[in-house]
Amino acid sequence: LHTAYRRQRQMCIRDRNKMSCNCGCHDNDPLMPKVAIITNIRRDTPDVTTFRIENPEGGKPFDFMPGQCAMISVPPIGEAIFSITSSPTVKEYIECSIKKCGIVTDYIHQLEEGTEIGIRGPYGNNFPVEEDALKGKDLLFIAGGIGLAPLRSVINYVMDNRENYGKVDIVYGSRTPDDLVHQNDIFNVWPNQKDTKVHLTVDREFEGWNGHVGFVPNYVKELGLDNNKVALVCGPPIMIKFVLQGLEEIGFKKEQVFTTLELKMKCGVGKCGRCNIGDKYVCKDGPVFRCDEIQELPNEY
Repeated sequence: LHTAYRRQRQMCIRDRNKMSCNCGCHDNDPLMPKVAIITNIRRDTPDVTTFRIENPEGGKPFDFMPGQCAMISVPPIGEAIFSITSSPTVKEYIECSIKKCGIVTDYIHQLEEGTEIGIRGPYGNNFPVEEDALKGKDLLFIAGGIGLAPLRSVINYVMDNRENYGKVDIVYGSRTPDDLVHQNDIFNVWPNQKDTKVHLTVDREFEGWNGHVGFVPNYVKELGLDNNKVALVCGPPIMIKFVLQGLEEIGFKKEQVFTTLELKMKCGVGKCGRCNIGDKYVCKDGPVFRCDEIQELPNEY
C-alpha cells in the first residue's frame, strides 16, 4: 500500500492538472506537494542560483513569514528543504536561493525557466517580526555565505515596513567577492534605505576588492557596534558558534540574539528524526531559535 501510495503521489506531482485527481492522496496531506512553475532563474555566484517560483495560474504557492522554509521536489530525483529568500510582502512569487551541494541541488541547478516542480510548505517557525521582540528595536543582521538567504527575507520585510523598526546594520561576509550573494541588494538597494548600513567583508585579500578583509565574527567585534540591538544570525555552523561567542563578549544577552538551524532539517514535519536535538525538532520547534533556547540543547549542536 505504501508503495502504491508513493507511486500515486509521484503521478500526481507530474500531472499539472492534479487538482482534478480523484484519488484522494493529497487531501489534507502535509507531504503532498503542489505543482509550481519556475518563472525566473538568476545566477548569483558560481554555485548559488535564485529560483523564482509561482503557481501555474500565477501568484505565490502559499503564504509564509520570514524564516520559514519550503520543500522542493523534482521527481524522480528527490526533494530537499530550503529557506525562502523573498519577503512575505511579495504577492506574485516566492524565491529560494539554492547552493549546489548534492544530487538534488545539482539537478535543480540544471532546470530551466518554465519547468514544473513540486513544492510544499511553509515549514518551521519564523523570526518574530510582528512581536515586541523585534518591533521598534534596532536590528543587527549577521550572515555568512549562503546564510544571507533566509535573512534576506527578514531584511526586505523590515524595509517594506520601515516605520516599525529602528536602525539596521547588516554584516555580511563570504570567502571571496565572487561568493557574495544578492549583490544588487547589498551594494545598491539596502545601503540606500533609511537608517541602514551594510558592512561587507571577505576572508582574505583579492585583487580589486577594496572592502574589509577578515572573518565575520572578528569583524562584528571590530565594528564597535553598541549592544542595544537585537541580532539575527545565519551562516555556517562554525561561523554561528563564534559569532554568538563574540556577541556575548561585547555585551549582548542571549535573549537579544536569534539564529537558525535549518541545515539539520529534512522531512519538514517531525517524522524522520534527523533534526531531533534533545527535546526539540528543528523543523517544528525551529528553525529559528533564540540564543537562550539553544543553550538548553545538548552539545551535539
